[in-house]
Amino acid sequence: MSKQTNLLGFLKRKEPECATTSIAEDHIPEPSPPIHEHNTLGTHQIENEDLIFSLERDPGLRAPMWHHPIEKRNKIRRAYLKLKPYQPILRNFPYSGPEGHRRSFQSSWYKKFPDWLEYSLSKDAAFCFLCYLFADKPNPHTNTFTMIGFNNWKRVNEGKNCPFVTHVGGLSSIHNNSLRSKIDLLNDRGHIRYAFVSQEEAQIRKNRLRLETTIDVVRLLTLQACPLRGHDESANSDNQGNFLEFRKAFARYNDEVSRAMEHTSYNAQYIAPSIQKEILHIISTKVRNYIREEIGESKFYIMVDEARDEAKREQMAIERFFDLVHVTDTSAATLKKEVCSVFTKHKLFVENLRGQGYDGASNMRGEWNGLQALFLADCPYAYYVHCFAHRLQLALVAASKEVSPVHQFFSNLNFIINIIGASPKRHDELQANKGVEIETLLFRGELETGREANQIGTLKRAGDTLSVLEHIMVDKSCNSHQRGDADNALNLMISYEFVFLSHLMREILGITDILCQALQRKSQDIANALKLVSTTKSLIQNLREDRWKAFCGRMPEMGAIYVARKGRARRQQDQNTVEHHFRVNVFYVTIDKQLQEINSKFNDKALGLLTLTSVLAPYDRYKNFDCEQICTLAEKYYPSDFTTQEKVHLRYQLQHFLCEVKGDDPTLRNLSTLQDLCQCLAETGKSDVYFLIDRLIRLVLTLPVSTATTERAFSGIKIMKTRLRNKMEDDFLANSLVIYIEREISKSFSIESVVDDFKLLKDRRVLFSA
Repeated sequence: MSKQTNLLGFLKRKEPECATTSIAEDHIPEPSPPIHEHNTLGTHQIENEDLIFSLERDPGLRAPMWHHPIEKRNKIRRAYLKLKPYQPILRNFPYSGPEGHRRSFQSSWYKKFPDWLEYSLSKDAAFCFLCYLFADKPNPHTNTFTMIGFNNWKRVNEGKNCPFVTHVGGLSSIHNNSLRSKIDLLNDRGHIRYAFVSQEEAQIRKNRLRLETTIDVVRLLTLQACPLRGHDESANSDNQGNFLEFRKAFARYNDEVSRAMEHTSYNAQYIAPSIQKEILHIISTKVRNYIREEIGESKFYIMVDEARDEAKREQMAIERFFDLVHVTDTSAATLKKEVCSVFTKHKLFVENLRGQGYDGASNMRGEWNGLQALFLADCPYAYYVHCFAHRLQLALVAASKEVSPVHQFFSNLNFIINIIGASPKRHDELQANKGVEIETLLFRGELETGREANQIGTLKRAGDTLSVLEHIMVDKSCNSHQRGDADNALNLMISYEFVFLSHLMREILGITDILCQALQRKSQDIANALKLVSTTKSLIQNLREDRWKAFCGRMPEMGAIYVARKGRARRQQDQNTVEHHFRVNVFYVTIDKQLQEINSKFNDKALGLLTLTSVLAPYDRYKNFDCEQICTLAEKYYPSDFTTQEKVHLRYQLQHFLCEVKGDDPTLRNLSTLQDLCQCLAETGKSDVYFLIDRLIRLVLTLPVSTATTERAFSGIKIMKTRLRNKMEDDFLANSLVIYIEREISKSFSIESVVDDFKLLKDRRVLFSA
């Protein structure tokens, strides 16, 4: 009986017609028929980028090279060479060996064998990077450093008999053969294809110029957050998209670029979307490497936040903007897994983590299962700091909601704004009224023209809003519902309570705005932030105690009997005056609630460590500088960063330092922040003298104050991933954002260095160097 066939048996996926076009950009220049490249490469993935991120870094865990398909081995080798040997640096490597003769791996050995020595955290063993990549199948001469791992540490210091030295061997050793294989792999001229194809110097210059132009255009558009592709990139299109149009503009103004683009094979133009993504990957990798080199082996802190993008995908930003990672959910375990994955890729170790900065969400700050608790379990000195900016926001929002008159004020304010901004006509009328007022004030000489002059004039004035509302009330083109809303809004704006609360909230928010703006800065030290919190609370308290008369001294009818407008006025028993109501029931209650919320969000229990760090602050000529408390700070919170002997010496260094700053030398005396002190110690060379103090200051500076800078990542997502670009791949989006946000670093790389990295990323069929 014949085998039964269902309908699905007839429905087979159609194979791509141009399966080889993914390498079309790397053919040797030769005439070829035009092919619409965007149709075949629109969904092409950057294999090398995905490969790098999927490689196992630990040499004790990765699969042998001969387990990979032979056609992919060179790509894998290039990817590993890009990452360089895996050389983690730990404060204390694990000890092994017999009792009484226990030894451990030493990070100083990396400097003696920098090009090949690797260390496996999983096996506590040393491996050879080059032999892993290029040695043949299992060989008894290389198995120790490729498969098993070497961990007989006591033999390393045996001079000529050191296993590391004997492994390198003579010129014909397996190790040196692997070294020559590496050189051959990276040498384009050594490839067999160049034995049959000869390219002149002029042709190489043209190849390089075409690629340099592409790199320039891709970087320029990414720095401006502009899309690269166009809806129709065909040759007959009137608008081929930003990338192709900019490239043509470059050619119009540069004859050499124009000639390089003419008479060129379609397959060697280097304009395919896959090439654009490779260039983005290269530049973003250089940015990440630059940031990683800045960190070095120092202690560091992380700032993490999550938000949704235009495609409703949950994204996690890791600051200093290092990466954007798509997460399937926002549970603490998932977030930790993704953060640790980024750490592993860039050889960052959790044991060097000294601070965590997140918002107050339960998945972040939870004491048992939150992200901060999970990291504290791995490193007990990774102290969590609830973002100061988020604390302030929570305090202000809670205070405005829990005081009934203030809550009603903001509800009414929102109602008025919605009426005015409901149509472009009303918005234009508001701007026209403001323009007339400014002209009048300029004519009277009450305002001056010029840059940064009269910035208060940019504020929306109540009079302008009132005139627009009055116009709506008499405008026949508006329906009765709109005129009724305008009448209601006008009555609200001219009410005594609305005017009173608008002035009061302006005073309170004006005081807190200084702290709010300070917390938005890219860098802020703990001591300065705590000082601003203290002054903010003092100013609000002074407003309550001393400024009532100045605030309401000229308000009319303050001595009249206050009549409640809500409920039945005839049931009102008390005979409070208007002044008593607004002073006690509104003014005092509003300020007291603000102080209560700020005190609860910035309390001593939550800020114990942070308050203790303020004793290092140099402001007021080291007024708070306390040797005993500073020693307590080092012993209690950073015990693993100071040995027992160093803790004793720290006390003496502090005594010498305090005598010096109180002397005649003004260099260290007139400083205001911990950052200034740290920088001054480095510039004057005193960081070598007071190296323990310098170390403690740097540790304190790693404590995060505010995670407000993570918001710039989400602002960047909104700019970069618009509704028309909501299908951007995660890697494409992350690489673009790294370049866009860290623009100062992105601009610092030369085009030549990007070309060199592009050439080494994978085998190229076109020469870019002689």
